[in-house]
Amino acid sequence: MGLARSYRELEVYQLAVDLQQQVFAFSQRFPRDETYSLTDQIRRSSRSIGANIAESWAKRRYVAHFTSKLSDADGESNETRHWLDTALACGYLKRDEHLRLCQSYEQLGGMLGRMIGAPDSWCSRGCRPAAPPP
Repeated sequence: MGLARSYRELEVYQLAVDLQQQVFAFSQRFPRDETYSLTDQIRRSSRSIGANIAESWAKRRYVAHFTSKLSDADGESNETRHWLDTALACGYLKRDEHLRLCQSYEQLGGMLGRMIGAPDSWCSRGCRPAAPPP
Protein backbone atom coordinates (compact mmCIF):
# COMPACT_ATOMS: atom_id res chain seq x y z
CA MET A 1 0.00 0.00 0.00
CA GLY A 2 1.47 3.33 -1.01
CA LEU A 3 1.58 6.11 1.50
CA ALA A 4 -0.69 9.05 1.03
CA ARG A 5 1.09 12.37 0.74
CA SER A 6 -1.33 14.08 3.10
CA TYR A 7 -3.84 13.09 5.75
CA ARG A 8 -6.46 14.71 3.51
CA GLU A 9 -5.98 11.81 1.06
CA LEU A 10 -6.83 9.20 3.71
CA GLU A 11 -10.25 7.59 3.27
CA VAL A 12 -10.64 7.48 7.06
CA TYR A 13 -10.07 11.23 7.31
CA GLN A 14 -12.50 11.95 4.48
CA LEU A 15 -15.15 9.80 6.18
CA ALA A 16 -14.56 11.58 9.51
CA VAL A 17 -15.05 14.99 7.89
CA ASP A 18 -18.18 13.83 6.06
CA LEU A 19 -19.62 12.50 9.33
CA GLN A 20 -18.80 15.69 11.24
CA GLN A 21 -20.75 17.64 8.63
CA GLN A 22 -23.71 15.26 8.92
CA VAL A 23 -23.66 15.61 12.70
CA PHE A 24 -23.54 19.39 12.35
CA ALA A 25 -26.56 19.36 10.03
CA PHE A 26 -28.59 17.13 12.34
CA SER A 27 -27.58 19.09 15.44
CA GLN A 28 -28.96 22.29 13.92
CA ARG A 29 -32.40 20.81 14.59
CA PHE A 30 -31.72 20.28 18.31
CA PRO A 31 -33.66 22.54 20.68
CA ARG A 32 -32.09 25.84 21.63
CA ASP A 33 -31.87 24.82 25.28
CA GLU A 34 -29.41 22.07 24.23
CA THR A 35 -26.98 24.61 22.71
CA TYR A 36 -24.49 24.55 25.59
CA SER A 37 -24.86 20.87 26.37
CA LEU A 38 -25.70 18.18 23.83
CA THR A 39 -25.20 20.32 20.72
CA ASP A 40 -21.76 21.54 21.80
CA GLN A 41 -20.69 18.09 23.01
CA ILE A 42 -21.65 16.19 19.87
CA ARG A 43 -20.16 18.81 17.57
CA ARG A 44 -16.91 18.93 19.55
CA SER A 45 -16.44 15.16 19.66
CA SER A 46 -17.35 14.65 15.98
CA ARG A 47 -14.93 17.37 14.89
CA SER A 48 -12.16 16.06 17.08
CA ILE A 49 -11.99 12.76 15.19
CA GLY A 50 -10.62 14.30 11.99
CA ALA A 51 -8.34 16.59 13.98
CA ASN A 52 -6.81 13.60 15.77
CA ILE A 53 -6.34 11.75 12.48
CA ALA A 54 -4.54 14.81 11.08
CA GLU A 55 -2.36 14.97 14.20
CA SER A 56 -1.58 11.25 13.95
CA TRP A 57 -0.35 11.78 10.40
CA ALA A 58 2.10 14.40 11.64
CA LYS A 59 3.27 12.04 14.41
CA ARG A 60 3.87 8.97 12.24
CA ARG A 61 7.62 9.13 12.67
CA TYR A 62 7.05 7.39 16.00
CA VAL A 63 4.68 4.43 16.02
CA ALA A 64 3.57 4.99 19.62
CA HIS A 65 2.67 8.62 18.97
CA PHE A 66 0.89 7.72 15.75
CA THR A 67 -1.21 5.01 17.37
CA SER A 68 -1.91 7.17 20.43
CA LYS A 69 -3.49 9.90 18.31
CA LEU A 70 -5.48 7.31 16.35
CA SER A 71 -6.65 5.87 19.66
CA ASP A 72 -7.79 9.36 20.66
CA ALA A 73 -9.72 9.60 17.36
CA ASP A 74 -11.36 6.25 18.11
CA GLY A 75 -12.31 7.44 21.59
CA GLU A 76 -13.88 10.59 20.17
CA SER A 77 -15.79 8.44 17.67
CA ASN A 78 -17.21 6.38 20.53
CA GLU A 79 -18.07 9.54 22.44
CA THR A 80 -19.94 10.83 19.39
CA ARG A 81 -21.89 7.57 19.23
CA HIS A 82 -22.86 8.08 22.87
CA TRP A 83 -24.20 11.55 22.04
CA LEU A 84 -26.06 10.12 19.05
CA ASP A 85 -27.69 7.61 21.41
CA THR A 86 -28.61 10.50 23.71
CA ALA A 87 -30.09 12.48 20.81
CA LEU A 88 -32.18 9.46 19.83
CA ALA A 89 -33.37 8.93 23.40
CA CYS A 90 -34.39 12.60 23.61
CA GLY A 91 -36.29 12.37 20.32
CA TYR A 92 -33.94 14.71 18.43
CA LEU A 93 -32.98 12.08 15.85
CA LYS A 94 -35.19 9.64 13.99
CA ARG A 95 -34.35 5.94 14.33
CA ASP A 96 -33.26 5.62 10.70
CA GLU A 97 -31.00 8.69 10.99
CA HIS A 98 -29.46 7.31 14.16
CA LEU A 99 -28.93 3.87 12.62
CA ARG A 100 -27.32 5.30 9.48
CA LEU A 101 -24.94 7.51 11.47
CA CYS A 102 -24.04 4.73 13.92
CA GLN A 103 -23.30 2.33 11.06
CA SER A 104 -20.99 4.92 9.51
CA TYR A 105 -19.24 5.49 12.84
CA GLU A 106 -18.83 1.72 13.19
CA GLN A 107 -17.19 1.67 9.76
CA LEU A 108 -14.94 4.57 10.82
CA GLY A 109 -13.99 2.72 14.01
CA GLY A 110 -13.07 -0.36 11.98
CA MET A 111 -10.84 1.72 9.73
CA LEU A 112 -9.13 3.28 12.74
CA GLY A 113 -8.72 -0.13 14.35
CA ARG A 114 -7.01 -1.52 11.27
CA MET A 115 -4.63 1.45 11.20
CA ILE A 116 -3.86 1.04 14.90
CA GLY A 117 -3.30 -2.69 14.39
CA ALA A 118 -0.84 -2.22 11.52
CA PRO A 119 0.93 1.11 12.11
CA ASP A 120 4.00 0.13 10.09
CA SER A 121 1.82 0.15 6.98
CA TRP A 122 1.05 3.82 7.58
CA CYS A 123 4.20 5.23 9.09
CA SER A 124 6.91 6.74 6.97
CA ARG A 125 10.15 4.86 6.49
CA GLY A 126 12.31 4.89 9.53
CA CYS A 127 9.48 4.76 12.04
CA ARG A 128 10.93 4.34 15.46
CA PRO A 129 9.49 3.50 18.80
CA ALA A 130 8.97 6.58 20.94
CA ALA A 131 12.10 7.70 22.73
CA PRO A 132 12.14 6.78 26.41
CA PRO A 133 11.71 9.67 28.81
CA PRO A 134 14.96 11.23 30.06
